[in-house]
Amino acid sequence: MDSQLLPVLLLLLLGASGPWGQGQGPEGSSEELLEEPPEEQVPREDGILVLSRRTLGLALREHPALLVEFYAPWCGHCKALAPEYRKAAVLLADTSVPAVLAKVDGPAEPELTEEFGVTEYPTLKFFRDGKRTDPEEYTGDKDVATFLALAQDALDMTFGLTDRPQLFQKFDLTNDTVVLLKKFDEGRADFPPLPLQTSPKIFAARILNHLLLFVNQTLAPHRELLAGFREAAPPFRGQVLFVLVDVSADNDHVLQYFGLKAEAAPTLRLVNIETTEKYALADGEPVTAASVAAFCHAVLGGHIQPYLLSQEVPPDWDQRPVKTLVGKNFEQVAFDETKNVFVKFYAPWCAHCREMAPAWEALAEKYQDHEDIVIAELDATANELEGLPVRSFPTLKYFPAGPGRKVRREGWGEPGPPSQAPDPGRVLGGARDPQPTCPLPGHGEQAPVNPDLP
Repeated sequence: MDSQLLPVLLLLLLGASGPWGQGQGPEGSSEELLEEPPEEQVPREDGILVLSRRTLGLALREHPALLVEFYAPWCGHCKALAPEYRKAAVLLADTSVPAVLAKVDGPAEPELTEEFGVTEYPTLKFFRDGKRTDPEEYTGDKDVATFLALAQDALDMTFGLTDRPQLFQKFDLTNDTVVLLKKFDEGRADFPPLPLQTSPKIFAARILNHLLLFVNQTLAPHRELLAGFREAAPPFRGQVLFVLVDVSADNDHVLQYFGLKAEAAPTLRLVNIETTEKYALADGEPVTAASVAAFCHAVLGGHIQPYLLSQEVPPDWDQRPVKTLVGKNFEQVAFDETKNVFVKFYAPWCAHCREMAPAWEALAEKYQDHEDIVIAELDATANELEGLPVRSFPTLKYFPAGPGRKVRREGWGEPGPPSQAPDPGRVLGGARDPQPTCPLPGHGEQAPVNPDLP
């Protein structure tokens, strides 16, 4: 996690405290209010409330703004989040703001994980006004842009961006600064400069369609496009979130996600973060207020088809025991009616995938003389497949021989280390469905399957 998200996490909670202010009581049934005896205290650890089924109701009554992390002790992503979460809790404890951080040990509190639909770790849920029902879930990556989007959507706060010298002078600013204007206490809080890293899968806002304008802000012709981009935005409020991506900054991850290079700017891309479908403005189309509006209308109206990323087919894709698949040769191989095809969908950065690689190679070597069995892999960060979303790494999908486009056995093998690859023989024989281990950016680690569940 980027250490610079800490000020914005605080910004989120500081802003959250304002609307509740002066003694608003929690809403809920009398049964909830009587769930815990009033004398019981909620334990704290490093400034973080440690919640259980017995103490959640009490914490909601006492704290109108409560950010709760559902974690698992074995989860690597939870361990990575922990230091920043602790820092934020300590800093909040030194303020008079009625906003606190809390955590729930998911495996130890199955009733709470079931009540709030927790299926992966870490899961962050934001409880407002003491309400136990319908907390707002934060599902994006843990960086600045995500928290800003979350705050804007969840708290109905207004965010703006300006480069006007007169406003810098009015607020006595000399550097890039995040300024929080409040209707309580001192009325203003300044936060240090923050790199607003923009990513297409990070926004936790309920607006599902995100329109990204890629420009190089060091070039005057590109900067001139911003006025038209802003002009086109108001009619799409609530439907499309307009996002600016500066390709001259550290936004390589965003470019990679859309299959772009910096030289492609200026250009537009629209992504639906629920379906992950991506849309592109026609090549050569100028970026103007009119073209931006027309593009949005066309996508929302279903008049433009989404595009799918694909690498080029390597010349030696079928020369190794593990066959290399990309978007352009996937259907030809996976849906070959004469072959049983087992595919590992991986991400180059995924530690679980790297740990699994030797076992997957050994598996392929074991079956390389079986003409009806193919062991393959596909880099799911650079290749997209229609109707086959991949949300965790490694994800394994088995495509059995025979007519029809069949897919079976999705996920990752029985609970255990990724270094133990499942055997196609067991899959063909009806082994239990696999289980994913490493999430996409923006997703948490999934909880291990309980073998006792149906």
